[in-house]
Amino acid sequence: MQIFMQPGATQGQVQSIINHLKIIGAGSVSVSRENGAEVIHTNDQEWATFQSIRLMQGIRRITKGTKPLEDANVMEVIRLDPPSDYKKRLPVSDEVKKTVLCSRQEIEAILTGKDLRFIIILGPCSIYDPIGGLEYAKKLAPLARKYRDRLLIVMRSYFEKPRTTVGWEGLIQDPNLDESLDMQLGLQKAREFLLRVLKVGLPTATEFTDPITPQYIADLVCWGAIGARSAEAPAYRRMASGLSMPVGFKNGTGGSIQLAVDGVVRAAAPSVFLGVDQEEGRASVVRTTGNASCHIVLRGSSRGPNYDEPSVKAAIQLLERAGAIPRLLIDCSHDNSGKDYTRQPLVFRDVLRQRTEGNMRIVGVMLESNLHEGKQTINGGPATLKYGVSITDACISLEETELLLREADKSLG
Repeated sequence: MQIFMQPGATQGQVQSIINHLKIIGAGSVSVSRENGAEVIHTNDQEWATFQSIRLMQGIRRITKGTKPLEDANVMEVIRLDPPSDYKKRLPVSDEVKKTVLCSRQEIEAILTGKDLRFIIILGPCSIYDPIGGLEYAKKLAPLARKYRDRLLIVMRSYFEKPRTTVGWEGLIQDPNLDESLDMQLGLQKAREFLLRVLKVGLPTATEFTDPITPQYIADLVCWGAIGARSAEAPAYRRMASGLSMPVGFKNGTGGSIQLAVDGVVRAAAPSVFLGVDQEEGRASVVRTTGNASCHIVLRGSSRGPNYDEPSVKAAIQLLERAGAIPRLLIDCSHDNSGKDYTRQPLVFRDVLRQRTEGNMRIVGVMLESNLHEGKQTINGGPATLKYGVSITDACISLEETELLLREADKSLG
């Protein structure tokens, strides 16, 4: 018999169970540690033994000898508050609702060519410190107002980080940056942050890496992204078909633009998938009408950048053949910059040149920018982190960002 303790079980609780097993004569009691929690082992398989310990404090589950048919590798299942609870605690004001709806309409108008402004989606690679992120937003807001005649500035508010292998997965998954993985708190912090950014008058952008997350925060998002690792997955294409904002599909990490185009086409069609409802957070069947405001984002690949004129032309041809919106955004970071943040301005200027020379199919860019340039590691813990410096991809500084915005406004003028 194996007695799996809860991750937070005390040594006193563990010892109490061991003592009880010895008192009732269970044989060969030993303790191991798996996935950060104690497991008590005994060769006693008796039903009476199971009954005598099952209600003792600190126990997560008990198994007999062989692995169970389900949840064999699940440490814990925590019931999450339904989306409606979060929205009651952190409601949308009329002012915020207007900002979201108007921003979505403006982005849609740019994608269809009715609005000739240039979209610039910029901000920290990820929001790990809401205080620093809000300071960035407050400094960006006056620039957005200053250049709004030619530029539509949207702030990156990314809370989920897709990982090739392992690493910090974002504010929603690990808001305390200590592997405590308090997603209940993470969702609240994400919602609070989006509300504050919208209140300073900035549209918001985020990447969705989990099909359930949108039910908690999507009402506060003006532009959404499906990342390079997710764009080919049917679950994310179906999810995008039901989202209420314009959604950009990034090309694959291996370089395939066709998979992003296919994602756009699939997301534009009606779909059905499993999700959760708003009121109770219960598993539900979600039927959608399709999202006609999906488009692609060129982000480079393991084979090199794809922001150059031939790559852009080829991408537009693929969109036209598929009957999709023949307009796109270009990510100045990631593989387009060779993951060297100092090259982002070079990519930005080349894309801007293509636009000013007449390629109106390029409707915007993405930049990774923070209060201060560069990046840092989280290895030393939250207390060691420098304020306003990225802990994921390296970013350019806000000062350099302001120079690029000034250049764009001047060039487009």
